[in-house]
Amino acid sequence: TPPPSVTTEATRMIEQRIADVVARHTRDIADFPSPGVVFKDLTPLFADPAAFGQVLDLLAERHDGVDVVAGVEARGFIIGAPLAQRMGVGFVPIRKKGKLPGDVVSASYDLEYGSATIEVQTDAVTPGANVLVVDDVLATGGTAVAACELIEKVGGRVACLDVLVELAFLPGRERLDRWELHTGLVVN
Repeated sequence: TPPPSVTTEATRMIEQRIADVVARHTRDIADFPSPGVVFKDLTPLFADPAAFGQVLDLLAERHDGVDVVAGVEARGFIIGAPLAQRMGVGFVPIRKKGKLPGDVVSASYDLEYGSATIEVQTDAVTPGANVLVVDDVLATGGTAVAACELIEKVGGRVACLDVLVELAFLPGRERLDRWELHTGLVVN
């Protein structure tokens, strides 16, 4: 288990800037995808090239020593692929079951509104590679735990998990104490 990073003033400033931009470009959608769920919609962020570009630049600035970025389907792709390009590293998709060709490893998990299985190709990362795992929202932590475990199963080292929005009223963070976690906007 890697030790948590020492948070510097510069890191705190980056986190605050990310949180500010994300907060201004996130909207709540009630009862989606099921009754009682309030969906944090980042579409306004993705639709604003200046705001989205600023978030990607800040994320790239925050992470050093990463060999590859892994994005969780589907919105993790939107964040991860351009982030990897900015960082000058490759991108690995973590996809829903049955969407990747070749040999894969799978992980099933529960969501706040159902269950799912995700997969990654067995040769997705070089053994020992430092992998930045990205996704849009951290809720119950099921997706994040499964994604990090998949990276480790194929020989990668999870350098960090980075999400744009953390729903702090759900137990996601508690389930991720094995990995370094960075979040943008924290919703209580």
